[in-house]
Amino acid sequence: MGTALETRHELRLPPVPWRDPHTVSPDSLARYIAQLEEKCAEYPDSAGLRTCLGVAYAMNHAVYKSLDALEEAVRLEPDHFFAQLKYAELLYRLRALPRAEEETLKAAGLAANAWELSLARKQLLEIRRLMREGTRRPAWTKSLLPPAAGLVLMAALFSMAALWR
Repeated sequence: MGTALETRHELRLPPVPWRDPHTVSPDSLARYIAQLEEKCAEYPDSAGLRTCLGVAYAMNHAVYKSLDALEEAVRLEPDHFFAQLKYAELLYRLRALPRAEEETLKAAGLAANAWELSLARKQLLEIRRLMREGTRRPAWTKSLLPPAAGLVLMAALFSMAALWR
């Protein structure tokens, strides 16, 4: 087992391509994802690596892979602020707002400094704004049987009227 300095050096990654996500080429992103996947295989218990992989997958529009990576990061290290925040952010972007609010509150509780807390609070404000403005998914509490029966009845009446002539 190496020293902490050696371990930190081994985990060193190339410059993060998503500092400006609009300028990242698909080839560059694919190479970066491959490097992150290798590092995750090498260090399977690293929540930080899995968080980076989840963000990279999200940038590559691989939502399910991103969800899997971020869920695994949160599972590996439940007290990892950025893993929790990025997992909540992905849920927010998928408009799973109640769950995103819950996960963002967890991230706010993990914040170690004012900057982290401000990130979580801004995300929480945006989630709550969207919930207030009605971007919630409708709850299907009413039966569709009466409108469907009415549609079938109308179709039958029109068919009979067309045959009558």
